[in-house]
Amino acid sequence: MIAWETLGEARTPDGTAMTLRRRGHEFLILADGRSLMPSTITGSEQALASIGCRHLAAAAAPVVLIGGLGMGFTVRAALDAVAPDARIVVAELVPEVVQWNEGPLGPLAGHPLRDPRVTVEIGDALAVVRGHPASFDAILLDVDNGPAEFSAAGNDALYSRAGLHSIRMALAPGGVLAVWAASEDRRFVQRLRSLGFAVELVRARGHGARGARHLIYLAVPRSAPAP
Repeated sequence: MIAWETLGEARTPDGTAMTLRRRGHEFLILADGRSLMPSTITGSEQALASIGCRHLAAAAAPVVLIGGLGMGFTVRAALDAVAPDARIVVAELVPEVVQWNEGPLGPLAGHPLRDPRVTVEIGDALAVVRGHPASFDAILLDVDNGPAEFSAAGNDALYSRAGLHSIRMALAPGGVLAVWAASEDRRFVQRLRSLGFAVELVRARGHGARGARHLIYLAVPRSAPAP
């Protein structure tokens, strides 16, 4: 059996240890030793973009924010879903994750960071959201394991009521929010609805017809935002 090889290590601002490993053609990102993203289970990451951007198929010059770079599969799927004049902003907290995508991870998703439509902002996704009011036609979030499970402290702020209100303020008219999750969180759904979002839960396979089932929360503003 081929042994795992460590290709890179990093730390998030809160001290979480991030590790990139490779075994043959397989890659794995870990957070404090826990599997965060394997390269063999990417279907739901791609679904996040295809579902979250489906309303943009005919849109002129849409702007999409992706929170969390991962291995680049969501970015690639978003690029495939939008027009050549689109702009995609990727918010990534850990600079080394960007370096890994520019290096050994790049071929997995066809080097999406090389596309001129993509720009990367190093920093917290919530800070990027708050710095761009009424700017995004779609906000796609794949931060940690979703609203119910966190590998890194502080990620819960993005999914809090205040964080979701900021996200709503960052959506352009007609914009939507899509959130990847490993498991269902009914309190998160209630929080979204209390802020005036209509919510649809879409189940997506991680890999193939028999892969693990993950969730995509699709949230569309339907009324004036709650204070």
